[in-house]
Amino acid sequence: MTFDLSAWCASELGSPVAEVLYERVSISTVSGVRLADGREVYVKARPDDGRAASCVAAQASLASRGFPCPRPLTPVVVAGGLAVHAEEPLPGGEMLLGSTPDVARRYAAVFARLMALLAGVSVPPPLPSPRWARWDHTDQGLWPAIGFLDARDQSAVPSLVTEMASRVRKRLLATSLPCVLGHADFEAQNLRWQDGEVLAVHDWDSLAWQPEAALAGAASGAFANVPPPGLVPVESSAAFLETYQLLRGRAFSAEELEVAWAGSMWTALHNARWEVLHGDPTPSGDAVREQGAERLRLANA
Repeated sequence: MTFDLSAWCASELGSPVAEVLYERVSISTVSGVRLADGREVYVKARPDDGRAASCVAAQASLASRGFPCPRPLTPVVVAGGLAVHAEEPLPGGEMLLGSTPDVARRYAAVFARLMALLAGVSVPPPLPSPRWARWDHTDQGLWPAIGFLDARDQSAVPSLVTEMASRVRKRLLATSLPCVLGHADFEAQNLRWQDGEVLAVHDWDSLAWQPEAALAGAASGAFANVPPPGLVPVESSAAFLETYQLLRGRAFSAEELEVAWAGSMWTALHNARWEVLHGDPTPSGDAVREQGAERLRLANA
């Protein structure tokens, strides 16, 4: 796949690139550029899997209603096999670090506001959901198909991780709760704060289509994540879920609470597998080993 960044900017934004100020390559390639006309913009390009248009449309809707996220400057344009769009920079701020119940409540307030606004957004579901939130996949086996991971020696994955993931996935698949639009990578690394308030929420490529309780649960376990990711204490997930329900104005049913606790484990289990298959340190694996029994109990899994 080929992509000419400067030519794309000239075509879609009316000015070619004068200087590349920033570049990060992950699932998406993010380029911060200064255009020849002096504007600074961010351009995001990722393999076109059909999800991007819905994600960017939802992001644009939230930005237009005052939610703190970068405002898209273009719709998604497919170029060279990539889904590409540009957005305004939203610089500044710092990460809010920590995994205490007090920090959890602050993140939960933002997530509740985000989910309330997304409830009013009507876009085609951004499917498939991101791989770390894709417990509902139809691939063979326990995990969603990820070629470069599947090609590695799976015997390195601890049997405890596999067993827990199987139980969590079974609980998540057993629910008939409706799916909604939600942010599936709600982690400290993707938010910036200033003067005690959230300044920006990033990574809108990571919208998912899953039950609200599962998405809130996933956020309740992962909100503190900065590389390398782990899992917050059980009491912090509980504080997150309590605050989320309070601010959304309704209590979860018994089933929703179980699904939320199951959701709180899935991302960490995905990351635990990732760690060992890459030969990395194992904070996620250590955390699920320590907390797994209690979270499984709460999930009725």
